[in-house]
Amino acid sequence: MSYSQIKILIIDDEPDILEILRYNLSKENYQVFTAQQGEEGLELARKELPDLIILDIMLPETDGIELCRRLREKPEFSHTLIIFLTARGEAYSEIAGFEVGADDYITKPVKPRVLVSRIKALLRRKLPIKEEENIIQFGVLTIDKGRHIVLKNNVEIDMPKKEFEILLLLTSKPGKLFTRHDIYTSVWGNQLIVGERTLDVYIRKLREKLGEDYIRTVKGIGYKFEF
Repeated sequence: MSYSQIKILIIDDEPDILEILRYNLSKENYQVFTAQQGEEGLELARKELPDLIILDIMLPETDGIELCRRLREKPEFSHTLIIFLTARGEAYSEIAGFEVGADDYITKPVKPRVLVSRIKALLRRKLPIKEEENIIQFGVLTIDKGRHIVLKNNVEIDMPKKEFEILLLLTSKPGKLFTRHDIYTSVWGNQLIVGERTLDVYIRKLREKLGEDYIRTVKGIGYKFEF
């Protein structure tokens, strides 16, 4: 997918911000759509199915948190990248954004080139993944799902079953925040009670083997795989 094919929807009630962002993103050859209200944005999202949505939290009628939650409930938006762009910098607002499925959170005012850079970083995590049958490639990192093998720089990494399952879950949707509950449920299910620190130990072991750059902690919520 080339950048000229990528659709970006901006939902913000400030016309000046809409125009500045539309202009700068259009210069990068993205297809840009804009809306000033939540319901209008939701309708446009359903029509255009954007690859990325820039969403203000403080919207009239339907706020951004609620709009994000409604989008994530629909299968067609489960992989859509969502960035919150807001003047609200309080920690609870950021946590609320991640809890409803945001991929990134940027406070206003933001320089257009900074926003463009953040968008490109998110898109790189979504677009360059190569999957050939059971093999997934992330730069120097290779995951063979069929053989349960992980390679870094073509050197095999010792990866016990639970570590591999956690890694496989996180890499299934790069950039997506998985809550601790998500990971426990997916990897351990409901059959086994594990200690509160069990997941932390596994994440630490994965970082020791892969390096610190791949797995990001969102404090108090969970983890995401970044590439």
